[in-house]
Amino acid sequence: MSGRLRDGVLAALPLAPGPLLFGASFGLLAADAGMSWAAAVLMSATTFAGSAQFAAASVLETGGGALAAIVAAVLLNARYVPLSVAVASIFPGSRRRRLFESQLIVDESWALAGRSGRFEYAVLVGAGLLFYVLWVAGTAAGTLVGDLLDPEAIGLDAAFPALFLALLFPYVRARRSLVAAVLAAAITFALIPVAPPGVPLVVAALACLVGLRR
Repeated sequence: MSGRLRDGVLAALPLAPGPLLFGASFGLLAADAGMSWAAAVLMSATTFAGSAQFAAASVLETGGGALAAIVAAVLLNARYVPLSVAVASIFPGSRRRRLFESQLIVDESWALAGRSGRFEYAVLVGAGLLFYVLWVAGTAAGTLVGDLLDPEAIGLDAAFPALFLALLFPYVRARRSLVAAVLAAAITFALIPVAPPGVPLVVAALACLVGLRR
């Protein structure tokens, strides 16, 4: 691993318990939904999107069909469109390489990569690689011993929202950014009671993009 990618891994280490423990939670939920160990691990390895995977597994667990599970997952993953647009220019190489490496764009790696005021490719990829390994490993562990690694069972479920708020802080130092964050939060909370899962985040993100263009 190059020194620059190592910087991304080191930057991500404080957040390492998150993907591991929530990966375990997903593995437990997937098992409860009737998914096999191999299916759960394969889904984490190919999808690598926590909220979308939780949504899909929850739909299946409650008796919903595959189409409903896919729609829920797609809506939640739609937030990655504006995230990807923001960092598209930092990815080098061919389209195939860019497509492969862009799978490492997750909320945490994206936030860590832009803390300095500009997005850093090595930080995003290094952090994304660490989160990917931990997510898949956590899923595998969760299908076997998920009860022991469940974040709610060991009291860590409240810690991760605090970590996300800490990641947000460098982005809201400017007045314009703070206003955008507050408006996005207001839109999200207003739509949660009436919109399908994922839609509030997408609408809030689109509102911010419209405001940026103006």
